[in-house]
Amino acid sequence: MATLTQTEQDFTRLPDLPAEVFTAPLKKPAHVGDDWLEPKQTDYTAEDDAIWNDLFARQMAVLPGRAATAFMAGLEKLNLDRGGVPEFGTLSEDLDTLTGWSVVPVPMLIPDHVFFWHLANRRFPAGNFIRTRETFDYIQEPDVFHDVFGHVPMLTDPVYADYMQEYGRAGWKAMRYNRLKALGSLYWYTVEFGLLQEADGIKAYGAGILSGPTEVVYATEAESPNRIMLNVDRVMRTDYVISDLQPTYFVIESFEDLYRQTVERDFDKLYRNLGAGFTYANTAVIDVDHVVNRGSLEYTLRGGRQSGAKPV
Repeated sequence: MATLTQTEQDFTRLPDLPAEVFTAPLKKPAHVGDDWLEPKQTDYTAEDDAIWNDLFARQMAVLPGRAATAFMAGLEKLNLDRGGVPEFGTLSEDLDTLTGWSVVPVPMLIPDHVFFWHLANRRFPAGNFIRTRETFDYIQEPDVFHDVFGHVPMLTDPVYADYMQEYGRAGWKAMRYNRLKALGSLYWYTVEFGLLQEADGIKAYGAGILSGPTEVVYATEAESPNRIMLNVDRVMRTDYVISDLQPTYFVIESFEDLYRQTVERDFDKLYRNLGAGFTYANTAVIDVDHVVNRGSLEYTLRGGRQSGAKPV
């Protein structure tokens, strides 16, 4: 089996984890193997399909004009409007034809090294469950709607698809330096909550924005958040919010720009220079920032979601 200490990783094999690599201790369900893959996709009920359809309709009411062009095109290429939870086999066939990716079912959040390994092999792990009516508006652990609706359409874009594979490769390197928190910030501010400058304005490409009705309007139009052009060194030193709207978003010029900044660089040098913790608060604007919009931070300063603040 491959090890994380190797300079050149064999991405066909799952790596052993040396004791000096620190990761979250997750308990593996008894029915899955070391790859954490489910034996098959869940047989979703009619109510599950209805929940998917209602979530889909709600998002499609707010995404046009706010979602990245590549995302909207991906929805169409994958026929995600056909109704009900998509069948992963069909989805993977379509995706493989476009960019060589597939979608695989997992029972829950999976360990970092396993997640990176799947990405490095152009497999996107998607939750094998869907939220209930009681958790319709917010679910903390990503479900099939977040993963498939939010993430998978972007994998139809060839440059973004290559970026995601390289992110998986970079993950193994981050583990060797115990800098997963820093790499997690990069994922958070790009894959989950990234914004893109298009000719007609700023659009969302991050899945955390695209899969929720409030954040897509807030991220692209509200006056509260900062919007800052992406600088990888700065982003990987920046803290983030998990359970509320973001005080700061980072904007890319294009997916080619994202690829260039993250793949065509010396990450070994960056990891060696990074501290174990974050340098910048998630509300900070610093002197090296190229600021698109300096936000009022009103929503955050009023206490955010817990206080009932309006996302303005």
